[in-house]
Amino acid sequence: MEAQTKPAPSPDLHDAIRRRAEEIYHRNGDIPGYDGENWALAEAEILSELSVVSRRAAIVVKVDGLQYVAEYDAVNADGYTPGEFRRGAPVPVRIEGDKMFVIRSNGRELETRIVHRVG
Repeated sequence: MEAQTKPAPSPDLHDAIRRRAEEIYHRNGDIPGYDGENWALAEAEILSELSVVSRRAAIVVKVDGLQYVAEYDAVNADGYTPGEFRRGAPVPVRIEGDKMFVIRSNGRELETRIVHRVG
């Protein structure tokens, strides 16, 4: 019997899984030797999040002292996955009315709808 292999994930998906595996590693106390388990759990979590047919998700961004909570459609997020932005890292944004466009490191924009402002 021939071994079945899974197709290689897209670069964006691979990066999302890698970031999630790192989060799991840190969350579990930085214990070495569990790379395979951390990767498998990260892959399952990310794929589960992406398998939801229509899902609203939120992102929180601080701009000029104001905190914006915005939602986006995870299914139509052009490959964006939670964890792509590191907490506290500078993130370029463009705000137009109730829309906030978050510029990702790959140059793509994540279109969101602002649902709450905290000043």
